[in-house]
Parts: sequence; structure tokens; C-alpha cells
Amino acid sequence: MASISSSPRTVEEIFKDYSGRRTGIVRALTYDVEDFYGLCDPEKENLCLYGHPEENWEVTLPAEEVPPELPEPALGINFARDGMNRRDWLSLVAVHSDCWLLSVAFYLGARLNRNERKRLFSLINELPTVFEVVTERKPVKDKPSADSGSKSRGSTKRSSDGLVKSNPKLADENYEEDENEHSETLCGSCGGNYNADEFWIGCDICEKWFHGKCVKITPAKAESIKQYKCPSCSMKRGRQ
Repeated sequence: MASISSSPRTVEEIFKDYSGRRTGIVRALTYDVEDFYGLCDPEKENLCLYGHPEENWEVTLPAEEVPPELPEPALGINFARDGMNRRDWLSLVAVHSDCWLLSVAFYLGARLNRNERKRLFSLINELPTVFEVVTERKPVKDKPSADSGSKSRGSTKRSSDGLVKSNPKLADENYEEDENEHSETLCGSCGGNYNADEFWIGCDICEKWFHGKCVKITPAKAESIKQYKCPSCSMKRGRQ
């Protein structure tokens, strides 16, 4: 079972734990996909896909302990296996796995301070999501290579409130550099500078960023938006 016998506590330790679990899950859904598919027999009980810090994976029953030692992955992934297109099913498992990986990382990082949490997000954002790898939106890598931290524009980034938005730039590993890099980003509505203390939302069409207050979007409202279109992009689409 997904054990945390020596609980990681620093940002680096938690990120290493996250990376190992993610690598295991990516391997299950790509390189070892035939084995993974075969283990997810719909005739069996509720099964979960676990990624372990040692970069391996396991399909097994949920933890018997209540409450479990860690947040649990999605239950019963095997039940939908034969009722969906195989690629769609693997993509669904990938999405659930991304959610689980984040849950575990921030469960382990419950005692981190605000800046440490942001730095952990920054490190996590350096890596493609499991969903991006499985759907081939990002290249598959067996293990993160030495240059996996290279920066690129237009990469998917989870903001510190857990949303997934297109970010004009990936954050650097160092939080201070992250602040400097974001300071170049201007609000597409008022032209004001980025401020980490304010809620921002990114348009998925034009990739511009906006103060939430400028476009009348609150963090709570943003959580229910699957694809955000800024007022300008919404008007353009309306004219077509």
C-alpha cells in the first residue's frame, strides 16, 4: 500500500515523493499499459491505481484502515474499463491520478508555509501532468532528465488555488525568481502588474491574464469553469 513510513516534510522531499509516484503512474499508463489494462478486470472489486515514491505502481484494493494513511485514489477504475473507448478510459484514469498526486503532495505539505506551498506548486508545474503525457500533449519521459526544468511558453500551469490554466510563463523553482518573472505579466483589462496576493485567471483562448476583480470572477466561481474565455474572446466568438 502507499506508505509514508518516513513522512517527507521539506518542499524538496515532498516533490521527490510526488515525482516518484507520478513516474510510477505514467509508466503504468504508457510503458506498462498492457499489464495495467489486464489487472483492471471489471469483474473484480473496487480497484485503485497507486503510484509509489520508488517510481513503481500497483493496482490494488483501497486501504482497509479508516481513515487511510494517505488520501485515496479514485475507487473502481476497473468498472468502466470495458464500457469506454480504451484511450478515453486511460485518459480518465490519468485525470483522476493527477488529482490524487496533488492531494497526496499537499496532504504531506500541510505544515508548509505560504511561500513553501507556492514553491512546491512551481516545482510540480515543471512536469507535464499525467493526462498530458497519456494524451500525448507532452512527450513521454521514463524519468525526468537533467534538462526537464527547461522553461517554455504556453505550458499548462496549476495556479496556487488548484485551477489549471494556460500560463504565459512557467514559474522558476525559486519562489523569488517566480515573483520577478510574473511581475512582467500585466492584467489584460486594467494593465496592472501581477500581484501574488490577488486572484488572477488566465484566458484559455488568448492566454492573457486578468485580475479576478476586473473580469468579475471569484476563486469560487472559477472552480466551476472548465474553459475560461475573457470578455474580449467571448465577444469575438459571439460575432462569428
